[in-house]
Amino acid sequence: LWKEATIVVLRKPGKDDYANPKSYRPIGLLSVFGKILEKMMIKRIRWHLLPRLNTRQYGFVPQRSTEDALYDLVQHIREGLKSKKINLVVSLDIEGAFDSAWWPAIKRRLAEEECPLNLRRIVSSYLENRKVCVRYADEEFCTATTKGCVQGSIGGPTFWNVLLDPLLDQISEGGVHCQAFADDIVLVFSGCSISKLEQQAVRVLNHVYEWGVSNKLKFAPHKTNAMVVTKKLKWDDPHIHMGSTEIKIVKEIKILGLLVDHKLNFNNHITEVCKKASNIYKPLARAAKIHWGLNSEIIRTIYVAVIEPIIMYASSVWAPATQKIMTQKQLNTVQRGFAQKICKSYRTVSLNAALVLAGLIPLDLRIQEAAQLFEAKRGKPQAILCGGKIERRVSFLKAPHPSGEAEVKFSSLEDMEPETVANHAMSVLRIFTDGSKMDQGVGAALTGWRDGKETLYKKFLLQSYCTVFQAELYALYQATKVALKAKEDSVIILSDSRSALEMLGRTEVFHPLAFAVRRNLTLLRKKGKIIRLFWVRAHVGVTGNERADYLAKEAVLKLKTRPNYDGCPLSYIKKNIRRETVVKWSARYKEAETASITKAFLPTVEHAHKILKKINLTPLLTQIFTGHGGFAGYLHRFKCKEDPGCVCDEGVEEDILHLLIDCPQHSRMRHDLHQQVTIDLGKGTLPALLEDKDNRAPFLKYCEKVLKAAIGRNRTR
Repeated sequence: LWKEATIVVLRKPGKDDYANPKSYRPIGLLSVFGKILEKMMIKRIRWHLLPRLNTRQYGFVPQRSTEDALYDLVQHIREGLKSKKINLVVSLDIEGAFDSAWWPAIKRRLAEEECPLNLRRIVSSYLENRKVCVRYADEEFCTATTKGCVQGSIGGPTFWNVLLDPLLDQISEGGVHCQAFADDIVLVFSGCSISKLEQQAVRVLNHVYEWGVSNKLKFAPHKTNAMVVTKKLKWDDPHIHMGSTEIKIVKEIKILGLLVDHKLNFNNHITEVCKKASNIYKPLARAAKIHWGLNSEIIRTIYVAVIEPIIMYASSVWAPATQKIMTQKQLNTVQRGFAQKICKSYRTVSLNAALVLAGLIPLDLRIQEAAQLFEAKRGKPQAILCGGKIERRVSFLKAPHPSGEAEVKFSSLEDMEPETVANHAMSVLRIFTDGSKMDQGVGAALTGWRDGKETLYKKFLLQSYCTVFQAELYALYQATKVALKAKEDSVIILSDSRSALEMLGRTEVFHPLAFAVRRNLTLLRKKGKIIRLFWVRAHVGVTGNERADYLAKEAVLKLKTRPNYDGCPLSYIKKNIRRETVVKWSARYKEAETASITKAFLPTVEHAHKILKKINLTPLLTQIFTGHGGFAGYLHRFKCKEDPGCVCDEGVEEDILHLLIDCPQHSRMRHDLHQQVTIDLGKGTLPALLEDKDNRAPFLKYCEKVLKAAIGRNRTR
């Protein structure tokens, strides 16, 4: 039962002939108990092997993604271009890679990498007597299997990486840039002449082909593509071959979902993703009308969860392309429709107004923002930190052996009997920790208690950009250091931060402070000390907790030393990048010739965000804020009405500002409004009326009454 896989066959999208078995992807459904065993086995194998494997393998490796692979690849090509070199990019294809993995080769590789004998024996046993069963159309067929990594298994990707690793090492040693994401392999040959690139490429590709034969893997030369990337205006395409098959030279290659072209302008990729997003918009537009259908929040969710990820995939690689006007127009075309649907506006509303009302950042700025954040995560220096460093995750290579991972649990004092709490209080060292963030800075503290009396305390200062969460974790870290030096064999640590305590229990999280706390807890247990963690509710009169809180605040106000901890949280960088994005957006909003009516009500992006989150934006309010609605002037523009004039004076165009401020038809309602608000109604006071919470409701009610009256008149005229 543990060794039997039930195969579910899925169609590969975009295939022409589904009569061909290779147009389907087999997914193996495995026993839960088998997967549990596999997970335990693979965690240990990975711990032994990952430090030894080639760093150019990005697939199924912790703390790495397809975007990392693409970013490094394109950066390498760009560096070659800066050096005025010709780059030959070759994308290799392995036919049925996972299905063809040869088990004896996997076992040999585990032995070569000095994987412990006990794990190799488990792997050998796990691979023996396996079978697969296919159920389809009320029929079942079962057969034994002697090769392949089941797609859907936990161990398959790891076994594949182990198998492929020697090839990556051999190619890298030959001075060729190579990288892989599982079975997707890319080679980059760089040189000053096409002829030398030809010779090097043919030599390496033949070696790759021979390596595949020796490991019973079939590279497909007819599916392998090559592309020349250079700044030279003229060059001859190289003639390269793998085995006896010539490799095609193409203008673009799709690598890990990104269409990389020979000019690195990514025009075709942007066109492709915009088309994909537009195809999603079309059915959505039919189901989301102004007065019925999908509501604004559902459309916003679809946009944020589906459209943005489609368009922004690998944005760090092609973000420079968003500086081009052509690219901005393509992105604007896609975004405008979604913004209009979210704010329930007419189709004629400008992008500038729709984005502000919908609260969507322009896509080109959003892409640049995502690229900046990605580079910050990878450790790129940030000017705002003045030489400081971003808090980065601890490398997965420093993780302890799976058998040595400390299980970190905490209890709540509120759930314990009073007698038990009292016994703990008198018999052991209790350390209370707390962190505090104030306008003046960030501090942390701990206080130790024995026999109901405070015996020690420590205060710590953190850099002003640190978060209170970091302060809580830092206090816990210092508490474990105190526990390591304490003479007591039993120590209790009490914190009022449940989130910090919960993070300590997540061994897959590599936050530097949490990692340091877990490491100290492991050392404490190795020393034979009993360590208990408790969560205590804050500000309920617990003496130790109140004392720790006081000390943390005192650290902020009185300590004049250098910060004890200065790791900058990514949230601070993200907040700063967002602030810069909003400044750019606001400048663009102000300078644009469109959205004049919207600017009369909401003069800046910041003002718009502040107001719109406090009101329910209805279709009526959208008509008011955009000037696109049931007004004679608007209807005349689009040939829906013969005369643009207002009923009060045919020589005056009827628009929202005239109706609200000047039109005598609404003088009675205007008089009633003046009795309710403290700000005079005028074109220059509209933002102030919206901003003041006491004036906002009566003003918006007045606006809706005026609009309804205008709609009623223009409907009958």
